[in-house]
Amino acid sequence: MNDKARLGILAILSAAIVAIFLFANVEGDWSYVLERRSIKIVAIVLTGVAIAYSTVMFQTITNNKILTPSIIGLDSLYSLFQTFIVFLFGATSLTTMSRNVHFLLSVGLMVIFAAFLFKFLFKREGQNIYYLLLVGLIFGTFFQSVSGFMEVLIDPNDFQALQDKMFATFNNVNKDILVLAIVGVLATIGYSYRHLKFLDVLSLGKEHAINLGIEYDHVVKRLLIVIAVLTSIATALVGPITFLGLLVANVAYQVLKTYQHKWLILGASLISVIALVGGQFIVEHVFTFSTTISVIINFVGGVYFLYLLLKENKSW
Repeated sequence: MNDKARLGILAILSAAIVAIFLFANVEGDWSYVLERRSIKIVAIVLTGVAIAYSTVMFQTITNNKILTPSIIGLDSLYSLFQTFIVFLFGATSLTTMSRNVHFLLSVGLMVIFAAFLFKFLFKREGQNIYYLLLVGLIFGTFFQSVSGFMEVLIDPNDFQALQDKMFATFNNVNKDILVLAIVGVLATIGYSYRHLKFLDVLSLGKEHAINLGIEYDHVVKRLLIVIAVLTSIATALVGPITFLGLLVANVAYQVLKTYQHKWLILGASLISVIALVGGQFIVEHVFTFSTTISVIINFVGGVYFLYLLLKENKSW
């Protein structure tokens, strides 16, 4: 079976699971139920595509299949921002603040932080990209420490409200924010689409890419900004889902035996939609909203991450 046939099967599976999610156990007003579920589906597809797209690109640039964009500290910065707001103004500030303003502030803060890191990385020619990962990891740990310190000091009721922001959920997606996110994701993907052909060469490694005529620093800098924007939008829209990118990207590598990133990204996006829609269906119809989708995805992704580590250890 060739890769196009596998992609066709993934597309059919994703369409089927979306249809099941939309029409299963519909009670009462069909138009209201379908409208609510359609908003969730759009948010899920948008988040899944953004995370899959950014993770495959990031793993290609770093030439490491167990890393995700969260390693540079964007998820930790998002958590710190939410904690800082609650620490200064109380939990009611999260509900009274305009959702559009909150979304734009969250995305803007994460993108500015990422741009600062990338500028710091490419300030000197020939800087190793693993230096960026090390600096990002240090900042992420620092953000988590500051968040933990403030969480200890805030009121327990405020802490409970804050926890709702720390776990990804598709239950309260705002239409206005969703429109902003759609515009941002489509514009970013449209800008980066012409760079996908460079990823096929970058997967060979920095030295080979330079020898084959790629302006490595120039291309990587732009791709990293694309990764930061997509990751920031997905995180600000529904919250952090740490292991989703790791899970869907590596499954795509196993399913699709190709080096062409236009197919890898498409396959990872379809797998991401299947995972998120399936996870949300389990949350609503099995656990009856007693847990969140991020808990399920992070549990499965965490187990898969351990499997990858053990697999890599055996290969040595």
